[in-house]
Amino acid sequence: MKRCMINITALFLILNHSFVNAETKVLFIGNSFTFGYGSATKHYRTNSVTDLNSEGIGGVPALFKSFTEQVGLHYDVYLETHGGSDLDYHLNNKLDVIGSQPWDQVVMHSYSTMDKEQPGAPNALVKSTAKMSEFLYGLNSKVEVYITATWSRPDLIYKADRQWSGTPIEKMALDVRAGYDLAAQSPYVTAVNAVGEAWTQAMKLGIADTNPYDGIAFGKISLWTWDYYHGSSYGYYLHALMAFGNLTGLDPRSLGEYECSGFELGMSQRQIKMLQQAAFDQLIKEKRVTPSSPPNSKKPLHQKNCATI
Repeated sequence: MKRCMINITALFLILNHSFVNAETKVLFIGNSFTFGYGSATKHYRTNSVTDLNSEGIGGVPALFKSFTEQVGLHYDVYLETHGGSDLDYHLNNKLDVIGSQPWDQVVMHSYSTMDKEQPGAPNALVKSTAKMSEFLYGLNSKVEVYITATWSRPDLIYKADRQWSGTPIEKMALDVRAGYDLAAQSPYVTAVNAVGEAWTQAMKLGIADTNPYDGIAFGKISLWTWDYYHGSSYGYYLHALMAFGNLTGLDPRSLGEYECSGFELGMSQRQIKMLQQAAFDQLIKEKRVTPSSPPNSKKPLHQKNCATI
């Protein structure tokens, strides 16, 4: 009887250890908005994630991986990206790669205007989201699929004769979100990852400038890079914070103002804190996270994951 109890206890410890150390497999599917074109994030910590296309990309997936490590979570992060692509591209060309294994969570998005030929039209997005999410469900019936509604583009707002010319900076993000809300009606989609609206939150908080064409106001940042289309490191950082909140359910402010990746990318404590707040404001609006107190430590919580301080 005693030997039997010892064996049961040993088995419990083995199973418990396996459970605690089990890694959640996450796949990011997207384009330059995921791989971080125009910023230092593109090749950030490339050895921490698996690029299924073997192009040496870190990007938003590597930032997400860094955040999860800093809070002690175990995520195995993969990415499959192609510049200028919509979801149809991945459906037509990359299903063999995407279907190489089942995924626990997937974050994906289409072209920045939803439809290349008809900017603002959601039909193509809705159809391709339904097809891809159903394919992912076929690999794992418990998969969580998050679709990322992207940001407003100044090049389509402040220039003449463009789809959103002359509209408020938040309008394009809201239109894109409306399209993704339609796509989210697929039974295989878990939620919308509202990155574009989080960018708008950063502008409302006063940390991010609204119009890069007239210069960046003192004390503010630009969420866009030099082409006023793609993101800057700040923009992709906020993108990754939203993925972190949605996939883990954790308050991004729990990373604290001494968060490692922001430090490594040259951000100030104030900038890090404000971008975390912008992500939180959008996530709590969506009821995706539970508020938590920021860490009290005046040093990085996981200094071993940071560059030399």
